[in-house]
Amino acid sequence: MLSWIRKNLSPALIFFFILVIQTNAQQKPNIVLIYLDDLGYGDVSAYGVGTLQTPNMDRLANGGLRFTNGYASSATCTPSRYALLTGTYPWRNQDAKILPGTAPLIIDTAQMTLPKMLKEQGYETAVIGKWHLGLGTGFVDWNQEISPSPNHVGFDHSHILAATQDRVPTVYIENGRVVNLDPKDPIQVDYDKNFDGEPTAISNPELLTMKWHHGHNNSIVNGIPRIGYMKGGDSAKWSDVDMADHFLEKGKAYIHEKAKSDKPFFLFFPMQQPHVPRTPHPRFEGKSGMGPRGDVILEADWVIGEMLKTLEEEGVLENTLIIFSSDNGPVLNDGYYDDAVEKLGDHTPAGPFRGGKYSLYEAGTRVPFVTYWKGIIQHGVSDALVTQIDLLASLAALVGSEEIGPDSQNLLEVFMGKSQKGRDSFVLEAYTKTALRAGDWVMIPPYPGPAVEKNVNIEMGNSPDYQLYNLKEDPGQKTNLAQSNPEKLEEMKKKYQEIRGDNSKIEQVELK
Repeated sequence: MLSWIRKNLSPALIFFFILVIQTNAQQKPNIVLIYLDDLGYGDVSAYGVGTLQTPNMDRLANGGLRFTNGYASSATCTPSRYALLTGTYPWRNQDAKILPGTAPLIIDTAQMTLPKMLKEQGYETAVIGKWHLGLGTGFVDWNQEISPSPNHVGFDHSHILAATQDRVPTVYIENGRVVNLDPKDPIQVDYDKNFDGEPTAISNPELLTMKWHHGHNNSIVNGIPRIGYMKGGDSAKWSDVDMADHFLEKGKAYIHEKAKSDKPFFLFFPMQQPHVPRTPHPRFEGKSGMGPRGDVILEADWVIGEMLKTLEEEGVLENTLIIFSSDNGPVLNDGYYDDAVEKLGDHTPAGPFRGGKYSLYEAGTRVPFVTYWKGIIQHGVSDALVTQIDLLASLAALVGSEEIGPDSQNLLEVFMGKSQKGRDSFVLEAYTKTALRAGDWVMIPPYPGPAVEKNVNIEMGNSPDYQLYNLKEDPGQKTNLAQSNPEKLEEMKKKYQEIRGDNSKIEQVELK
């Protein structure tokens, strides 16, 4: 390219060409954060440990920097989202746990957040997709403007589902107001008791099109039993099979609009796949051969491809940093009978790791993690230890902000592929229980509770004894070295206490 320029352009045009390149290089990049829900390390084919094929996720992973030691903060959704947006360990906030759809907003409106930091640096900001960080201050009147909302913690625009696809209210909320709500049919939501005359999975199983396995036996919407009770709001209820298309169209529209702006944009795009209920559009039914879980992963992969196509069409892909990850590890049976276990075949959602969603073992928090910036980040693989907690400080450094977040570390050079030196350590979390990753080692303190949670059939990491593993030699955490290496155990315990402090109070949380 440079030789062609030298041969065919005059010195004046060459100078102009270089000036344009330098000007564009100085522009702050757009940032798109694609965040999947319950996607495992082995669910992305670029990681080479599963059998499912994900070509668009692979385009990011193989064209950007693929991290093999990339972590969510937590093994469940709400805490990981809190950590990502605030740069704060979720165990510092007792409310940062899996929330009902009626929970108040757990991010303080005075708190620094990733979108707030970017707004201060001239960005336009949006969240489109799953929220699950609470809304309002207590009781939510779904028929009025809901405040505070994502718009009060740094997002200029929000189009979200309040909690999860399996929880009520089953409606979309845009900038604090329920979309398509008929005021003559007001919404009522309760997580403790049903409304008179409203069918549930227990009282009216004949209305179900999806059978519940555990926990999901309250109100029925679109034939699917949910967690929690809801009455009214029929015109506002979403179509489950159209949800991926719905959020895709909203995301594409936002990119089309903001690509014409003279300001950079930040789009947080938290997808609902492959969280339950898994409801692929008919276009994707049966496509994976693994049942609905595999189908919705392929649907999500297609959505990512469409988002990339939109960025290309608008001519902004080269000036857009894309970050791709998941909020926690995988789970197969998470409340519904949907053949996720029966049709898994040889696929390994957790990759080579032990555990899964909800677990203190590696598969709970080690997730797909990719940074992609066409022409800027060289494709490759990094073994550096990085976490989603570090995005706030790292992106602040990228855009010229001095914000760092309470626990966020500036790993910009690592995320850009300029350094292999990641974190030295961090404290991961699963259902309010915590463990330490430091160097190649993981230490899990003793915890009460079942070794295997029977509903989801996942090893939780609970044991009456300390557990110590060398992940470099034993990524599957098969050999506990706590007794054979007491010096390393004491070193890890000391480091853990320095970061975590008192961990004596353990809250037991029932999976629902």
